[in-house]
Amino acid sequence: MNLFFEESGDFKAGSVLSQQGEAYQVEMASGKRSKVKTKDVLLQFAAPAPAALLEQAQLIAQDVDLDFLWEVAGEEEFGFAELGAEYFGHAPLPHEAAGLLLRLHAAPIYFYKKGRGRYKAAPQASLQAALAGVEKKKQQALVQAQYVDELKAGKLPEAFKPLALQLLFKPDKNGIEFKALDAACKELQTTPQRLMLSTGGLSSPKDLHYAKFLFEFFPKGSGFPEITIPVAPTALPLADVQAFSIDDVTTTEIDDALSVVTLPDGKVRIGIHIAAPALGIKRDDAIDAIARGRMSTVYMPGEKITMLPDALVAAFTLDEGKPCPALSLYATLDPSDWSVLSTETRAELVPIAANLRHNDLDALVTEEALAANSGDYPHKADIALLWQWVQVLEQGRMAKRESFGLRAEQNNRVDFNFYVDNDVVTIARRKRGAPLDKIVAELMIFANSTWGKFMADHGVPGIYRAQGGGAGGWAAKMQVRMVTHAAPHQGLGVDQYAWSTSPLRRYTDLVNQWQILACLEHGVAAPLVAPFKPRDADLFAIVSGFESAYSGYADFQSGMERYWCLRWLAQEQARQVDAVVLKDEILRLVDIPLVIRLPGMPQVARGLQVKLDLLRWDEVDLTVEARLLEVPAAQAGSAEPLDEEDDEALAAELAEQGTVTEAAADIGAERAESGDADPDAAVTDLKSAAE
Repeated sequence: MNLFFEESGDFKAGSVLSQQGEAYQVEMASGKRSKVKTKDVLLQFAAPAPAALLEQAQLIAQDVDLDFLWEVAGEEEFGFAELGAEYFGHAPLPHEAAGLLLRLHAAPIYFYKKGRGRYKAAPQASLQAALAGVEKKKQQALVQAQYVDELKAGKLPEAFKPLALQLLFKPDKNGIEFKALDAACKELQTTPQRLMLSTGGLSSPKDLHYAKFLFEFFPKGSGFPEITIPVAPTALPLADVQAFSIDDVTTTEIDDALSVVTLPDGKVRIGIHIAAPALGIKRDDAIDAIARGRMSTVYMPGEKITMLPDALVAAFTLDEGKPCPALSLYATLDPSDWSVLSTETRAELVPIAANLRHNDLDALVTEEALAANSGDYPHKADIALLWQWVQVLEQGRMAKRESFGLRAEQNNRVDFNFYVDNDVVTIARRKRGAPLDKIVAELMIFANSTWGKFMADHGVPGIYRAQGGGAGGWAAKMQVRMVTHAAPHQGLGVDQYAWSTSPLRRYTDLVNQWQILACLEHGVAAPLVAPFKPRDADLFAIVSGFESAYSGYADFQSGMERYWCLRWLAQEQARQVDAVVLKDEILRLVDIPLVIRLPGMPQVARGLQVKLDLLRWDEVDLTVEARLLEVPAAQAGSAEPLDEEDDEALAAELAEQGTVTEAAADIGAERAESGDADPDAAVTDLKSAAE
């Protein structure tokens, strides 16, 4: 006797060797023996042989007309042998019954399984829906195959054009477009990004990096909605000064200016004038919502995404030739020793006499020229006087740093400015600590420290940057953190430091400007009426949101600077280049701020220059491959000496991924007040090295 039975979801046939109770010992044609329970047996037959039955059953199954079988089945549950009698018109032979069962089992959209050998025909509506789904999948498979062929041929399917970014950064992995892209990439052994670039889905690696950033941080686009722009206030007192700003030629958000007045008694009054959008923007209004959503202006070589709409920036920026609303900090000084006799804060209209530009003045305003009183340029006397004071301010900060146990800050490094015009990049070197940079940086640090104390004295919370005093190792203690109360910033050498001098570009500064104005207007009652009260939970939320956004923006800026460095290499056809050793296998090119890692490099002293052969670079992955050509003998000095603090900062950066260098970022941010496009220029090298 032979059996046709079901085992583990499969149908098999074999010869019975023995029976014991409710089980059979069965041998298959392959010689394998199995124990089959009675409940799993579907047919008992004498002929044909088991192997022949399975072969004949497969042929029967192929010939069964499913639609006719479904009509014959009716609406009630049935056994396969019962249906076979109606379908074949006679009691089915073993191979016919087995073939019919195979066909029923293989058509789950036509017949629902109800038990061993028992089925029920699917309702007509369900069947039609299922058949439509099957047909749709067939058509989708054909379309998907067509997409794959087009991609392999270097052509972007029309359906991909509006989905290019989504397919790269947030794909629907069940969609046929993603499946086609994935299949094409596997066949071509490439990545989705490179395939999109080669087929025209993206026009360049630059667009790829930019689009990825926008997709993450500006999913609704970087444009501004239609919104009513507040009118700049005009009913403020007019300051009796002629202020001037010092910025890079590309700067449009001019939010700081300076003035110098010699008083009748010989004392000197220095004015630090900050654009005052807080006089027009109110907490929780529509523009505040926009600014809080962005948190900061986003910088990249050649362009930027502003925090505030252009029309509002135009209304409050400190453009020359007109009085502008400003929050002013006046410091009265004794020129005999440049001590600060008093400070005063005012909200007023400040006449802006000139917008000076680094590109015009840097070559003229040098330490040597200032010492010799040589050269001819606007506001020469004012700049010379400011230069004398800021040197005293810097000395005071350095003494304070040393009291915290830190070494004096060194300014022997070189910064870089990027200029992009029609995709042609110029990378200009600027020595750190140039007089104009130092003037603006020191005065902004002075203003941020003074206004930080101003808020603290009035019992009003603000957003401060603090460094030092933490728990843990040296790196942890020196980590820069944002807090809502006054605390020392040991890296800068000040007792408190509240970002307040860039309210057109940073949301933290706008918040602090609201708080300062409340102190100015309400005095001792300020804690009761300030936009943010003591222990305001929303202030902590702003700190958290700002840190997250600012970090993301900084990473993007660093990546885009790296991209433009690679573009510069291609543009200049650079192959053999000089590099300075930062640490171990990490080097930075001398001519541009491109940091690379050279695995296996022999031990070379920090600060020494070596010659590299650039083998290849990739603008998509932002990687560089190079080999060492020449290692010079030990030199007496380096073209770009690296100080001890750089050693510590780099070590901490590599170990902690961004701790100590945030202090340098604060210094770099103040240098950016002088117009640098990069607010963290001081630590670009170290951040890149850490990556």
